[in-house]
Amino acid sequence: MNSILNFHKNSTKSWGKRKSSIFSRSPRLILLVSVSTVFILLLLFTSYTKTSNSFLHKALNLQFSQCTTFQILTGGEKFLFYAPHSGFSNQLSEFKNAILLAGILNRTLIVPPILDHHAVALGSCPKFRVLGPQDIRIAVFNHSIELLQSRRYVSMADIIDISSLVPSSIRAIDFRIFASLWCNVNEDFTCMNDRNADASLFSSLRHCGSMLSGLNGNIDKCLYAVDEDCRTTVWTYKNGEADGMLDSFQPDEQLKKKKNISYIRRHRDVYSTLGPGSEAESATVLAFGSLFTSPYKGSELYINIHEAKRDQRIQSLIEKSEFLPFAPEILNAGKTFALETIKTPFLCAQLRLLDGQFKNHRKATFLSLKQKLESLQQTTPQPINIFVMTDLPRGNWTGSCLGDLASDSKHFKLFFLREEDDLVMQTAKELAAAGHGLRLGSLPRNRNSMNKMKMHCSSQRLLDILLYIEESVCACASLGFVGTAGSTIAESIELMRKFDVCTKL
Repeated sequence: MNSILNFHKNSTKSWGKRKSSIFSRSPRLILLVSVSTVFILLLLFTSYTKTSNSFLHKALNLQFSQCTTFQILTGGEKFLFYAPHSGFSNQLSEFKNAILLAGILNRTLIVPPILDHHAVALGSCPKFRVLGPQDIRIAVFNHSIELLQSRRYVSMADIIDISSLVPSSIRAIDFRIFASLWCNVNEDFTCMNDRNADASLFSSLRHCGSMLSGLNGNIDKCLYAVDEDCRTTVWTYKNGEADGMLDSFQPDEQLKKKKNISYIRRHRDVYSTLGPGSEAESATVLAFGSLFTSPYKGSELYINIHEAKRDQRIQSLIEKSEFLPFAPEILNAGKTFALETIKTPFLCAQLRLLDGQFKNHRKATFLSLKQKLESLQQTTPQPINIFVMTDLPRGNWTGSCLGDLASDSKHFKLFFLREEDDLVMQTAKELAAAGHGLRLGSLPRNRNSMNKMKMHCSSQRLLDILLYIEESVCACASLGFVGTAGSTIAESIELMRKFDVCTKL
């Protein structure tokens, strides 16, 4: 046993000596190994660099080729793209801002679809925590393609009537027509039935959307992606102030330390920055991110253009776009329900009780309704007709103000609309057949693209238009309107009532 152990020790020592001896006596071998290793690494790096450069070169060539084709197809026209988000009312306010900027910058507005409620979220401008312009552009483009793929696409111009603005005040083009030209797609992708072709086509559309987002940077004379957002910029227009002036609202020191941010908000004239003579002006497509703005602490979060006294054309555009009515089919449906179903004077109650902050203000909302009804009972024959639009399911009315009203048929008569009602379904079919969005287009060279797209598909799902018809009914409520405080839907109804859309039909 000892001999075996000794042999093992001796063997180990011998190998250690032999190993040491080989490298200590062969410095040339070490040098040769080192040089070979460096050489191999250099070869691998060179090969990788050439491959990367080759891919980059091909990608750039593809982008320039796509841009050249697009510019030829559109005959030198210049466009404005933007990325709406959140619910319908927010999307509509952004649409109005886009109309204004398109007019100021003399660009053709790309009219987007109506996105699913909160499919794309911006974040909080006051907290300086928002989705960046690149990310929100690609999110909106991809969701737009998803709406097409699932046959749920509804253009903003299908729902909102902009005939008073196009083409007299601005030029506009439907996103579907723009996408077919931008992505150089020859097929009509509005009514595809071949699932395999469908998947391949929509994958291709998504791929070209990354280019529009500015993910790979700007493309000379083709694309200028605006990277400024509400964290750094408040857009103005010919208001006489110095360009670059600090905004009154800035992140406070506590927020800067907590979030480790260094944003400074400045006022910038949109015409001077992105108009004639600027780098952006030469680009065929100018791509914004979100165009959402609202008053906050005496300032505007992103766009502060409420008047343009120095430019009567833009002043007129501001006034015209203050109120954009629903499409005639929707307004007529609302008036029809008011005249043929309710028939007599009625009150409209818009009660938003479940979404966001509103669920915490249910008592205040019901209190406003009770006070209005008490006032009407003193002067109005009973039962009082009430049209109710609410997100509270009827199964949850028990024990609430709505439950009390529904059970008191002697004094109150309630009216509602549902998605499955004939009036709603018939109006949805009429809107789909009208295809207001696809009828947009002022580009002579895009007529073929517009004509080949079907206005209505047999497989298209019925448009979700219940909310818009409900708002139109409320516009006709001659006994008054009670809305949920802070709700953008209530604000929209108040605006419709202000412009007296019901009597103008």
